[in-house]
Amino acid sequence: MGKKNQQQTRYLLRTVGISKRFGAYQALSDVSFGIVPGEILGLIGPNGSGKTTLLECITGLLPMESGRIEWQGKPLTLKQRKQLLWYQPDNILPFAEQQIKHTLSFFQQIHGASRKDLEKLTDRLELASMLQKPLKALSKGYRRRMLLALALLSSQPLLMLDEPFDGFDLRQSLAVMDLLRDYKTDRTMILSIHQLSEAEKICDRFLLLDHGKLLAIGTLNELRSKTSLPPNATLEEVFLAIT
Repeated sequence: MGKKNQQQTRYLLRTVGISKRFGAYQALSDVSFGIVPGEILGLIGPNGSGKTTLLECITGLLPMESGRIEWQGKPLTLKQRKQLLWYQPDNILPFAEQQIKHTLSFFQQIHGASRKDLEKLTDRLELASMLQKPLKALSKGYRRRMLLALALLSSQPLLMLDEPFDGFDLRQSLAVMDLLRDYKTDRTMILSIHQLSEAEKICDRFLLLDHGKLLAIGTLNELRSKTSLPPNATLEEVFLAIT
């Protein structure tokens, strides 16, 4: 096997040259990156940078003008994306009228998770007191916990979560980060995160996106090395320096 093929197959998922337009607006420009198994990759950028558009192009919800997506070095078809990728948009309300205990049980069964898995998530996400309520009646924070439970009950190996910490206070965010780390052994994650301080605490590597262009990708130390900042510079300082 040649060196080029070795580089391709080390990635779980790889995008090559993704571009997307909305009329005259260039939402994404030649975005290429890879994610390795078991890592948490932070998709970082301000509002309007193209984060959600990129996730929707990867899942197939949006058609691309150009580019390709690979899974373990092979082209990823639309049918395969449904089997391998779990995408959770921001502010969705699945089965909004149903009591969340029924929705959780339904997802647990269709994805083949165990009752123990469901009980663990209900406990860790502090959902027990909300089980009798419909999703639409929950606060933003509890809705987010419910959506995280659905994502972690799913069977897809790659989770792509849009703003998973929105609606949480600091204590809650840290608890959810601990929970996500527990699932790293058999799940890979792309987290689109607006708050850089939160991203710095949870992500292994960071993809910096601005105006639809990939500015840099790497660990925090690797990104720091691209600037003249000191070794203890925060992700926010690094992002501002690179942009």
